[in-house]
Amino acid sequence: MDGDYIIGGVFSIHNYMHTVKHNYTSIPEPLRCTGSVDSRELRFSRAMVFAIEEINNSTELLPGVRLGYRIHDSCASVPVAVQAAFQLTNGVQPAFDTGETCSQSGTVTAVVGESGSTPSISTSRIIGPFDIPQVSHYATCACLSDKQQYPTFFRTIPSDRFQALALAKLVKHFGWTWIGAVRSDSDYGNNGMAAFLHAARKEGICVEYSESFYRTHPRSRFQRVADVIRGSTAMVVVAFVSSGDIRLLLEELGRHPSPPRQWVGSEAWVTDPNLLRFSFCAGTIGVGIPQSVIPGLREFLLDLSPAKVAGSQTLTEFWESAFNCRLGRSADGAEETVCDGTEDMQKLQSPYTDTSQLRITNMVYKAVYAIAHAMHNVMCPERNSAPQCDRFHKIEPTQVLGQLKRVNFSRNGYQVSFDANGDPLALYELVNWQRSESGSTEIVTVGYYDASLPAGQEFQTNRNLTWAQGGTQVPVSVCSESCPPGTRKVLQKGKPVCCYDCIPCPEGEISNTTDSPDCLPCPEEFWPNADRDLCLPKPIEFLSFHEALGIILATFSVGGACLAVVTATVFFRHRASAIVRANNSELSFLLLFSLALCFLCSLTFIGSPSDWSCMLRHTAFGITFVLCISCVLGKTIVVLMAFRATLPGSNVMKWFGPPQQRMTVASFTFIQALICTLWLVLNPPFPIKNLTTYKERIILECALGSAIGFWAVLGYIGLLAVLCFALAVLARKLPDNFNEAKLITFSMLIFCAVWITFIPAYVSSPGKFTVAVEIFAMLASSFALILCIFAQKCFIILFRPEKNTKKHLMSKNPSD
Repeated sequence: MDGDYIIGGVFSIHNYMHTVKHNYTSIPEPLRCTGSVDSRELRFSRAMVFAIEEINNSTELLPGVRLGYRIHDSCASVPVAVQAAFQLTNGVQPAFDTGETCSQSGTVTAVVGESGSTPSISTSRIIGPFDIPQVSHYATCACLSDKQQYPTFFRTIPSDRFQALALAKLVKHFGWTWIGAVRSDSDYGNNGMAAFLHAARKEGICVEYSESFYRTHPRSRFQRVADVIRGSTAMVVVAFVSSGDIRLLLEELGRHPSPPRQWVGSEAWVTDPNLLRFSFCAGTIGVGIPQSVIPGLREFLLDLSPAKVAGSQTLTEFWESAFNCRLGRSADGAEETVCDGTEDMQKLQSPYTDTSQLRITNMVYKAVYAIAHAMHNVMCPERNSAPQCDRFHKIEPTQVLGQLKRVNFSRNGYQVSFDANGDPLALYELVNWQRSESGSTEIVTVGYYDASLPAGQEFQTNRNLTWAQGGTQVPVSVCSESCPPGTRKVLQKGKPVCCYDCIPCPEGEISNTTDSPDCLPCPEEFWPNADRDLCLPKPIEFLSFHEALGIILATFSVGGACLAVVTATVFFRHRASAIVRANNSELSFLLLFSLALCFLCSLTFIGSPSDWSCMLRHTAFGITFVLCISCVLGKTIVVLMAFRATLPGSNVMKWFGPPQQRMTVASFTFIQALICTLWLVLNPPFPIKNLTTYKERIILECALGSAIGFWAVLGYIGLLAVLCFALAVLARKLPDNFNEAKLITFSMLIFCAVWITFIPAYVSSPGKFTVAVEIFAMLASSFALILCIFAQKCFIILFRPEKNTKKHLMSKNPSD
């Protein structure tokens, strides 16, 4: 239709271009489209006509200016789209009236279209150098946002960059990390899928396969892609495909049933009602352009009659296909009838008449209005608050291009504006293919995606979704099951990062999140629980009075002290008897007192270590044992001196009488006290938490402070014990009945054996058993002394009083 200014339109009303083999001997046939009419694309083109007529009837937008249109069918083919671009650029009329009363109406002022990205790219490259603006309603390739290559390109549909990001977030939102991907082998599919895969990798999504195909490919290509889908382990298939391409793939998949697949679709096909016939795709989800309402459009679409369609070959073809009759000519076959005028568009069920979900149609509508607003801003300056348009004013496409960049208006409640790249604001609906009560599949809006919202809040759902095969549970599509807390992921060799094994965390480490890539060590004083998903405080361990070992040792300790007290009591009550007087009663009582202290000293090693207990236990042990050995040593020396004194002319006993004996014991004990004092002053023992012996628990123990001090105390005790043992050995052959040296020899032999054995056992025993070994050595050596030295004497005092006489003790025959 002619007008003061022409707006061009390019739509893929047919799906195929007629191809012929050139013989190079005759002129090639003109390019033409073939195949059936795409009712949806026809609706797009009619929506453009509706918008232009609506603008022509408007008194606010371009008043007094009549717009015309030139609509071309590209049949989704680049060659035909290029031909249409040249025709729109050059003008389809051979000559024009250039008089002052008429505007130039041959060359278009702007172009609406094309529906596909690849034809749009070709069209933009043709009309771009002439600064003719192009506003696409359906070309979503992100590459078209490049203003260096496509400076005159605009679109009312969001870029695939936003759609790819939305699809990646959608897949991640439902926990799918293992997917398959198919795409159209075109600019739309290749660029869109590249953007999706880039976004998916950032979201941690892995792709099992990525296949491409195009409607002109042989069937074998579709069979191969279908076999890949059937044989894959990925439950989810993301399809960045045009509507015409996916139809052929779904037809191939429908020939041989395949395992259920959850389809995730791009807006190019997921809102196409023509595809709802593929029932095995029920449950498909995807993003689509928001639904809209265009008042008056349905009435305009239905306002067709045989007389109106007769002037258009495309409308005639649509009419004949829709009503299965021939228009204006006789039928060719018995099954065909001639259209008689009774055909009713109101009863026609076709995507052309379906205005229940106007999505892309609204994009066409907005594209026309965007161009009109840009032209209005150029031609119609406001005068006296009313626009005045000069229909005879010649405007250049460059002027319209400049104004398109600044348009910002609202139409039917929908905002229209472009950013610096010629893209609109990204807003999508989340759509779901759901089965209705009647059993048919319907496209249902279940939520929205708004790229302008903060991260993590872009998706908003307001209805329940159904999934593949009508399921209500979100299907699982992962290469490996999630690793539970307490494990970490280890990638499988040669496979994507989503394929991994779950390895339990090593000892001392935890993971408290699902799919943790690493295990974290617990703090020093914590240890993992059995599931290794939580750090718990390590149990604190020490030799306690409440545990069996502590009770046993404490019992023996108290029992030994009581034994020493009982022995002392027996000796005290029979202090006037011969055997008590003959064995140096003063040193005996002092020895029994020191043995009682030795027994009780072991109690300081039981219980929770503290600063005072650590210092007390070692010093008390060292001093009491030296006191004990000093007494034994004194008794041994007394025995030796006593027998030396019986020799003629010997007066040695006056040099080792009771005062000297007391001095000897005090001197030896003082030296040990001095060593202990230096130890406590310079580097005393102190309590520590031993974290190294056992990894899973803490040992409370006393650190030595100064190892030299500890071994000096122990060494001094050992030196006195060896000296005592040596002197006792020298006196072992003296007369038996009076001789105490044999008993001392045997007791010191046991004493030395215990403490020699103690050294390796002490060094090698872990944790609280180190303390137990030390207590055992103290008790064993103390019991050895008290039993070996005093047991025989107590037995004679209590049960063999006849031997407790001076005469018996002076006898040389032990049997008397």
